[in-house]
Amino acid sequence: MKKDRSFEDDGRVIADMNFEGAPWYEKKKSKQDVFVGDGSPADPGETFRMMKYATLAGLAIALVFILAFFLFILFSILIWFR
Repeated sequence: MKKDRSFEDDGRVIADMNFEGAPWYEKKKSKQDVFVGDGSPADPGETFRMMKYATLAGLAIALVFILAFFLFILFSILIWFR
């Protein structure tokens, strides 16, 4: 079975492995750009909008869980424990 050797490194960092305690640790801070869908760096406004929408998505999921818990409590009080 042949292995595909056509991989080319484009230089993007997927996971930064520069952490304290590793033998290759470098103290310099490297600022990584946040990229939008087309590959261009995001400006501060786009970054803020991404954070805002991610927070709203998390709050929506939390609201669903709170609503399900509330309905379970109502079911328990009004139907199950009667």
